[in-house]
Amino acid sequence: MLPNLLFDFGGVIIDIDYARTPEAFRRLSRSGQAAEYSQASQAELFDQLETGRVSPAAFRDGLRQLYDLDATDVQIDDAWNALLLDVPAERLALIGELRQQGHQTALLSNTNQLHIAEVNRRLAHQYGFKNGIADCLDRVFYSQEVGYRKPGEEIFHYALREMNWQPADTLFIEDSPQHIATARRLGLRVLHLAPPLTLTTALPEALRIFPREYPEPPAPTA
Repeated sequence: MLPNLLFDFGGVIIDIDYARTPEAFRRLSRSGQAAEYSQASQAELFDQLETGRVSPAAFRDGLRQLYDLDATDVQIDDAWNALLLDVPAERLALIGELRQQGHQTALLSNTNQLHIAEVNRRLAHQYGFKNGIADCLDRVFYSQEVGYRKPGEEIFHYALREMNWQPADTLFIEDSPQHIATARRLGLRVLHLAPPLTLTTALPEALRIFPREYPEPPAPTA
């Protein structure tokens, strides 16, 4: 049986530079504050946007208050989108090849309405996609739409239930250690794309040895 493939988005399919957004907000701040936003942790306002609990308008106003921003909506959106880099064609080609081989695929991403719109715009321009990254996968699960975010367990349970996948039959490909830890705890197989690993260099080898070199999930406790 071919393993199911559950992909993170940022740092796995699309390149990300987390340092660019705090620096962009610092330049907009009258007091020179950098936003509390990184791969490892972020301020509550970012969590709220990524789970759909605040609108983009409320998010922008919240940023103005939190970081003393003197900025238009467009300037704030540009700063927020600054971390988004490229989606290399070879990664999309690899996913396409794996789907042709029979792998089921899904995306599990902490993201938000503003980033989704910007990435979809770029993918439409570069690759002609009509539905963004959803054109390349069987399903997409965005925290913005699901209402949960990683590293919480709920979003993993949601995606596995929706896909009718078993954890032990699923390979989760992710670059953030805290999300890898949750996946391991739930019994998923994992591929941690820590630099300098990339999807195209690491995933084929991980599939070649799957599941032989991936430990069995822990037995349920009473």
